[in-house]
Amino acid sequence: MLPYYYFSTNPWYMLSILIMIPSVIIAGWAQMKVYSNYSKYSKVQNTARMTGEAAARQILNANGLSHIAIQHVPGELSDHYDPGSKVIRLSDAVYDSTSLAAVAVAAHECGHAIQDAQEYQPMRWRSRIAPVASFATQASWIIIFAGLLLSLTDFAMLGAFLFGAVVLFHLVTLPVELNASARALNILQSEQMLVGDEIVGAKKVLSAAAMTYVAAVITAVLELIRLIIMALMFRRNRW
Repeated sequence: MLPYYYFSTNPWYMLSILIMIPSVIIAGWAQMKVYSNYSKYSKVQNTARMTGEAAARQILNANGLSHIAIQHVPGELSDHYDPGSKVIRLSDAVYDSTSLAAVAVAAHECGHAIQDAQEYQPMRWRSRIAPVASFATQASWIIIFAGLLLSLTDFAMLGAFLFGAVVLFHLVTLPVELNASARALNILQSEQMLVGDEIVGAKKVLSAAAMTYVAAVITAVLELIRLIIMALMFRRNRW
């Protein structure tokens, strides 16, 4: 087994640690932007005093999706569209709220429902990749450490490349989320559900949320690079 001081002084090991620093900074900054903008515009009421639920219902009906149900779920920022059940679930802070943030978030989830109805391909790809990515998230680390413990470096490398499914999932998720936000803003403006500076506020909320998905892609890519470096390091220095 390699001694502890080897890891603390090995440049490749140190590089694998340093690689994660940018992702931590970017992810932290993205989360800060989300909560900052969401907090700001959750205090600003829309002119029509329309709730998130009412906005979602209007958008769905206008796009021939009156069959899609809208449910109230607990939590904050737990809003999502369930393509399997054909249900939009809105959180406490969105369902009954008349804030700009609430309407923007509700419209975004409607964007996903419209994607589903129109068979938007990136959304279909994400649904297919999701089970594999979920498995890879857990299994890749188990395989890597099993390979290292058993001195099977090729097994460790397999685990690293399995994490590639996670990267692919985040890469496909990005256009899905960006497209849903773009649809939401277009609908809010064309239907005049929000007017003037309200559109600007909604755009800031959705743009901040989009940055979390950009950060997720960057983090996943850097994590993949780090895992490959670790596997290569152990390939060169077998236990």
